[in-house]
Amino acid sequence: MSRTVNRFSPSSIRHIATLTATLAATALLSLAAHAQSVDGEVKRIDPDSGKVTLKHGEIKNLDMPAMQMSFRLADPAWLKTLQVGDKVRFDAAKVNGQFTITAITVAK
Repeated sequence: MSRTVNRFSPSSIRHIATLTATLAATALLSLAAHAQSVDGEVKRIDPDSGKVTLKHGEIKNLDMPAMQMSFRLADPAWLKTLQVGDKVRFDAAKVNGQFTITAITVAK
């Protein structure tokens, strides 16, 4: 009968978990540090695709001129808070190869 032996001590496992969490937090902070808030206007909402079309100003961190285009939302629940015609302020990044809104607020 063979036995499986854990080759990692509990302290090694804790160290690996801490290192992984630190790397993930650093990656998110790096993404946030490069994001730039941009003004836009909601032109279309597509709940089936989880996308919103915005007319927006220049997005410098994406090297994108002012235009109208569709974005994926990092949180599809945000679609329920938006209406066509809303003025918004948002951050966008390229996530998994797709232009994605990572934060959005409706201007009051």
